[in-house]
Amino acid sequence: MVHQNENEQPQDFARTTRAHAGEAITDSRAWPGYILIALGLMSLGLTLTAAGGGFEGWVLIAGIACPVLLLAGLALVLLERKRVKAAEGKSLLDPGGH
Repeated sequence: MVHQNENEQPQDFARTTRAHAGEAITDSRAWPGYILIALGLMSLGLTLTAAGGGFEGWVLIAGIACPVLLLAGLALVLLERKRVKAAEGKSLLDPGGH
């Protein structure tokens, strides 16, 4: 059974047991955060590669970029989660699945 409002994405309640199943795909507001996290992980790989190759300048650049990108991405994802939870009348730290 699929319920659909004008303001909501359709959700299949008969086969979905979690309130936010597939949210990362349907809610594109968190995508910039996921992209920044991916860039941070790539920067970590670049940092390790540059350190292994003896490129001190690149180690410094990528070593600074890595935590900045990871923290910025994490902040964006958490802010979006907080917005979604607030719309439900819940706190970010409320237990209950996702």
